[in-house]
Amino acid sequence: MEESRDRLRRQTLQYLQGLQRSGLRDLPSQSVRQLESLDRVLGATQVGEEKADFSHTVGELVTKPEAPSRPAIANSPSESRANHVAEPLPLHDPYGDTVPIDQRGNQLNVLSQQVAECQRCMELSNCRTQTVFGVGSFQPRLAFFGEGPGADEDRIGEPFVGRAGQLLNKIIAACKMSREDVYIFNSVKCRPPGNRNPREEEISNCWGYAEKQLEILQPDYICCLGSVAARTLLRTTESVGRLRGKFHQYRGSRVVVTYHPAYLLRTPEAKSKTWEDMKMLMDAMGIQY
Repeated sequence: MEESRDRLRRQTLQYLQGLQRSGLRDLPSQSVRQLESLDRVLGATQVGEEKADFSHTVGELVTKPEAPSRPAIANSPSESRANHVAEPLPLHDPYGDTVPIDQRGNQLNVLSQQVAECQRCMELSNCRTQTVFGVGSFQPRLAFFGEGPGADEDRIGEPFVGRAGQLLNKIIAACKMSREDVYIFNSVKCRPPGNRNPREEEISNCWGYAEKQLEILQPDYICCLGSVAARTLLRTTESVGRLRGKFHQYRGSRVVVTYHPAYLLRTPEAKSKTWEDMKMLMDAMGIQY
């Protein structure tokens, strides 16, 4: 009996993961309550039955999501370079209700005004010229998530407009897209003095704004540019070198980690690795290159 239940449990979870990979985005993460419910369903199945109707189980798991929380970091092995096939992703928490497209601009404008008035980080709010919120499509399949504004961004008020931004534009163009097709934003909205890395408390103070941007936009894919972005989004201490080359998960989005354009300007030999990451991303998005 127990062996049969275990086999059916594995079949059910494989079925759910298959639904997720096919594009169903509202599957919640597994929980003790859900697995107990699954056990009850499987316990009613006759021993020796090789096939089961999983529609009741799937409906129960989909229609009763848990409260959103950060998923664990994917620990799958690096994907094959030959075909960039992603490992099965874990079941995850959805973003929640989709914000209608015609309301996203207003919601982002309200959030942007809150950012402009923010005084949570005394040092950053005192030395900034202006806050740098985000720019791009209100319906992006892909969002680029960076570290923080530099001098040019602080002066102009738009992310990635300096030398690193020019390189990012080239990367986006090589991926058959434009800045207008994607959304670009940062972990922190104010320039740290001397272009230093943002401190943990500054990232923590600013995270709620970035989290809300993602909840409004709900991109299918997120590309973390550099270690600060990856640490902020994925809550990890792993290096970019260990995180790149595979997909991770943040709520309803698949996440790729690659090198920051500023690092590529200092280390041109790393550009080929970033291009490998972009090709993996394009393969997943169905973009021909």
